[in-house]
Amino acid sequence: MLFSSITFLYFFLPIVLVIYGAVSYKQDTTWKNFVLCVVSCLFYAWGEPVYVLLMLAQLIIVYSLTYFMEKKRESGAGKALFALSVLIPFASLFYFKYIGFFMRELTPWLPWKAGWLKYADKITLPIGISFYTFQLTSYCIDVWRGRVKLQKSFLSLATFVTLFPQLIAGPIVRYSDVEQELEERRTTKEDLAQGITRFVIGLGKKVLIANVLGEFVAEVMEPEARGLLLSWGYAAAVSLQIYFDFSGYSDMAIGLGRMFGFHFPENFRYPFISGSLTEFWRRWHMTLGAWFRDYVYIPMGGNRVKPFRWYINLLTVWFLTGLWHGAGWNFICWGLFFGMLLILEKNLGKKTSIFSHIYVVIAIIISFLIFHAENMEMAFRDIKALLPGATLDKTQLEIAGYMLRNRLGILIIAILGATPLPSYLWNLVFRLFQNEVLEEMVKAVGIVVIMILSTAYLIDGSFNPFLYFRF
Repeated sequence: MLFSSITFLYFFLPIVLVIYGAVSYKQDTTWKNFVLCVVSCLFYAWGEPVYVLLMLAQLIIVYSLTYFMEKKRESGAGKALFALSVLIPFASLFYFKYIGFFMRELTPWLPWKAGWLKYADKITLPIGISFYTFQLTSYCIDVWRGRVKLQKSFLSLATFVTLFPQLIAGPIVRYSDVEQELEERRTTKEDLAQGITRFVIGLGKKVLIANVLGEFVAEVMEPEARGLLLSWGYAAAVSLQIYFDFSGYSDMAIGLGRMFGFHFPENFRYPFISGSLTEFWRRWHMTLGAWFRDYVYIPMGGNRVKPFRWYINLLTVWFLTGLWHGAGWNFICWGLFFGMLLILEKNLGKKTSIFSHIYVVIAIIISFLIFHAENMEMAFRDIKALLPGATLDKTQLEIAGYMLRNRLGILIIAILGATPLPSYLWNLVFRLFQNEVLEEMVKAVGIVVIMILSTAYLIDGSFNPFLYFRF
């Protein structure tokens, strides 16, 4: 079930809020957690009726292993239980997400006929498995390191893992982020108001910008004879679609969490204004970057090692980052592309200027053409189209010009919306008026308008994908 669907917006969410509100008067959070856990399982089962059992099975296994691990902490058995608590979720992720990829890639190199290939396409990827695997393993590692206390309540741990606002697309919420709120929380009127506002803004980003950009991308994707200008328009639209699609969904998740008394970490902070790729990755999918930093990069030695080892550490992290996004060579190349540019950038030093911003934007555009492509052949075709090449005939030029003019408005809106400019202008205007009541009234009207327009789009249109369902 998508957050940006009529079923969720007008049936599932209102019913859940009513039920949750009915038990919120209790001081004890047990009933609140119980309601959230049950509805989260129903939410997941809506799209994955079988794989909800897989998620619950992994949850039971991790809960049991960490419970006995804590009792045997000082012994070899404790270390073995810890290793199992991390390996089992990753083994499940590897099977469902990567085994088919490795089957297909290894088969041509085998001297005998591999009968396993017929099973590769039958393995389906459970929605959200990449996200909840990282949550489970980070919990196990943090308990082992002593950073968080063992959660003895199965219900509380189950609520943390299954919590539907962040279950299928993040942000990657660590147990330490919500440890206190699992035990004690309440939703104030301010929480509810800010949660609704954040959710509706995210909905508008997803439906009114990302989906419209996606329509343009789908229109332009197939024709190879695009022309230089249309190819750059297509490349910009791909990058902006991915940004607004995922950041919009993150905004919705953060807003939903706030409605239920949780404060999830931020996931995006205007990444396209970055003056370096290092800065870009401090602003883009921040919870994923922090996860790899704390659980992979730093344990490998980080940058506190000799240069060659440091390069290996960086490339390993970026190889895994690419692989996490998908089982395909384009994702691996996407990750290594960033890894190599970051190594080059760190060696050359950081000098932010207009040229560094241009370099970052070009690098991002090329990287997301790789990311978005179905295979590397398609990626190379799209990148090659950005270079001056074959001329188009008059008819092709007219078609390309029409397609670009038709979507120029949404491209401009998306470019401006990916910067802090709208927020800056909003704050500037209302600082001049110095009227908080007027500001709240305008904000309320804006939220209603976004909700109406999003609903109209969802009712009228059929184009409503979510790109990160692939991961």
